[in-house]
Amino acid sequence: MPGTIPTATGHVTAPGRVLVVVAHPDDVDFGTAGTMAALVSAGSQVSYCLVTSGDAGDDDLTRDTADLAALRQEEQTAAALAVGVEDLHWLDYPDGRVENSLELRRDISRVIRIVRPDVVVTQPTTANWDRIYGSHPDHLATAWATMAAVYPDARNPRSHPELLAEGYEPHTVTEVWMMWMAAPEGTMMHVDITATFEEKVKALHCHSSQTDRIEGLDELLREWASGVASTANMEPGRLAEGFRVINTE
Repeated sequence: MPGTIPTATGHVTAPGRVLVVVAHPDDVDFGTAGTMAALVSAGSQVSYCLVTSGDAGDDDLTRDTADLAALRQEEQTAAALAVGVEDLHWLDYPDGRVENSLELRRDISRVIRIVRPDVVVTQPTTANWDRIYGSHPDHLATAWATMAAVYPDARNPRSHPELLAEGYEPHTVTEVWMMWMAAPEGTMMHVDITATFEEKVKALHCHSSQTDRIEGLDELLREWASGVASTANMEPGRLAEGFRVINTE
């Protein structure tokens, strides 16, 4: 049985299975790698679902798109291993052109039915115009499609009947943890990642095609995590990642 993970308000039981659904390689690591490292350490089975392979993530047009996608998949695989995650699912939608479509809902539902997670972690459904990079349209489309996959699609045998024909039985997700999301009091969870922060840093350095261009990356990550901990009134020096917890039973 899984153990516990530390939060701003005390330890909470780690879910048995967790599925993270994000738009691009490195999204999971910027948003939640510290928490995933803590969950793996506590005994959770963690899987990632990547909607795209990040094939638009480079301004150098001399680089072949397929080669870039392959590189970014390699980087994400290494980053996942840095926090102990080995199960990755790639949907291969085109980077920069993700839409909240029935096809995407179906494909995320398929992964949910395969992994059968207790908790799904995803990106916020609401844009934050104070952080334009976090409000990429791919992020928003992925978040909305994920929420539709959680409810009602993955649990409804009449949704996407081709999934039943493929042998994937319905599954009900208990909770969604929405990263970077402001939320009413009582619905937020701040995971203490002080002990796993270096694993988060290591994971992000695996994305060298993206992060080598960021000056002072380690200090920036520490500043962000410290700010999250501060908003949760944690002790000075603590580092955290925050989530809105949504009951989806």
